[in-house]
Amino acid sequence: MTFFDGIKRQLRSVIEWTNPRTDVLFSQWTENGDEIKNASKLIVGPGQGCIFIYEGKVKTVITEPCMVDLQTDNIPFWTTISKFMQFFDSEHKAAIYFFKTSKILNQKWGTTSPIKYEDPHYKFPVALRAFGNYSYRISDPQNFFVNVVGHHSDFFTDDLRKVMSTRMIHPISDFLATNRFTYTDIDANRNEIAAGLNQQLAAVFGKLGFEITDFRIEGTSFDDDTVKRINRIADLTAEAQAAQVVGLDYASLQQLEAMREAARNEGGAAGIGVGIGAGMGLGQTMAQAFPVNQTVPGQPANTTLSKLEQLKNMADAQLITAEEYAAKKQQLLDNF
Repeated sequence: MTFFDGIKRQLRSVIEWTNPRTDVLFSQWTENGDEIKNASKLIVGPGQGCIFIYEGKVKTVITEPCMVDLQTDNIPFWTTISKFMQFFDSEHKAAIYFFKTSKILNQKWGTTSPIKYEDPHYKFPVALRAFGNYSYRISDPQNFFVNVVGHHSDFFTDDLRKVMSTRMIHPISDFLATNRFTYTDIDANRNEIAAGLNQQLAAVFGKLGFEITDFRIEGTSFDDDTVKRINRIADLTAEAQAAQVVGLDYASLQQLEAMREAARNEGGAAGIGVGIGAGMGLGQTMAQAFPVNQTVPGQPANTTLSKLEQLKNMADAQLITAEEYAAKKQQLLDNF
């Protein structure tokens, strides 16, 4: 069997990359010097390229589909290799690598750890995670081979993803810290952030021989502490807006809420006393908000109808209970 394998090897006449795996970027065609020496043709298919290595150095790079006749075409480096290999077994002196020149599409990326910076508007620390996808292609095969592939006989998309993951955090952190996007602007400016990050990453990965295209951010998330701060701000903002709708300032709104909570406390005599006091305070607060007879000079009179409308707004905003609304409404109607 070994004898016939040797004959087949000697009769090999074509070097080509047939049926490459979809996830392979670089692949060494052979480790046997005789197969390279005895080949007569080199075929580089669509979406492929080829690198010749001799004595540990890149001798030539082919980036376009072609068929080269190694016996008749004037290729100085090939003639040199063939002559040297006629005299001795040079198994590890020469090698051929094929690589993909087509774009590698829809690759996933994600930050391996939260990106921390200070929110420029609210002045509290945030910890942001992001994920998305990108496409890329090998733009400088020789550079990519020397700086990334190295000693590997095969190099896959997963191998490059590991390289990217370790090098992405710093550029992304620098970009966010420099541009200082507040947490409310992250999603609204996702395309702008992606375009800026693409420029940052192009400078980093261009040195390694490949370029990123179509870099996208699909989603972002914050850590639990940041989410709690965000939710607290959202709640306070909603309460302040509700108070503004019914003509109360935020302090009055907080006082109203505190008295309502106290009035709900039914535990013991102290609770009853607090409830009575809170009820009186509540009545005073509502009386201030809806005085029975008050006319501001130079302004229209505060009619019963407008007071009823304000009272209804408070009830709709759930600033007062249905019972409180009914009692105050009846009071206004009795004083009409």
